[in-house]
Amino acid sequence: MVLLALANEYSLLILDVMLPGVSGLDICCQVREQKPSQAIIMLTAKSSETDRVLGLELGADDYMTKPFSVRELQARVRSQLRKVHVIQAACNAHVIEDDGPLVIGALHINQKNHQVVFQENVLELTATEFELLHHLASHPNQVFSRSQLLASVWGYHHSGYEHTLNSHINRLRAKIEQDATSPQIVQTVWGVGYKFNPQGVELLKV
Repeated sequence: MVLLALANEYSLLILDVMLPGVSGLDICCQVREQKPSQAIIMLTAKSSETDRVLGLELGADDYMTKPFSVRELQARVRSQLRKVHVIQAACNAHVIEDDGPLVIGALHINQKNHQVVFQENVLELTATEFELLHHLASHPNQVFSRSQLLASVWGYHHSGYEHTLNSHINRLRAKIEQDATSPQIVQTVWGVGYKFNPQGVELLKV
């Protein structure tokens, strides 16, 4: 199953944590290492919060807890496929026009090729991490609540999915911050949500 996931091109992988003979978490980890932009949804048991958090930390773009409705699954799949289609379009210069990258100091966010360059280094971001960073950076110093970010980046309103956002914020900070435990760029506004601090980009210039 791991070989199939790595050898073939899929728009979206839906992985159950409990798969016969192999853990969906292991597959998620291996796929994410070799395919940073692969869209992945994890399915987990409702009582297993550890699996949900671990799945997100290993690189899943979203997760769903059992039991769930077919309508909800369809909504999550559509949300991820929209991101995939944006990436595919971005890889074809004739499909969309290039308005130039979003440049904030040493940080360049290019929607055309879904590439982020920071301090002359290309960051390996997942599609969801890219969308999250681009959304925040496009509105510098504006504070977004968790529900607003879930709606804007994931495309749905749903309470109880804070772990989805928190895990992606943590992964993004690990890749862009000099010290993820004391973030200067993607900052927490306690009791409200998160904001992008453009001054933090300048503070981290080498």
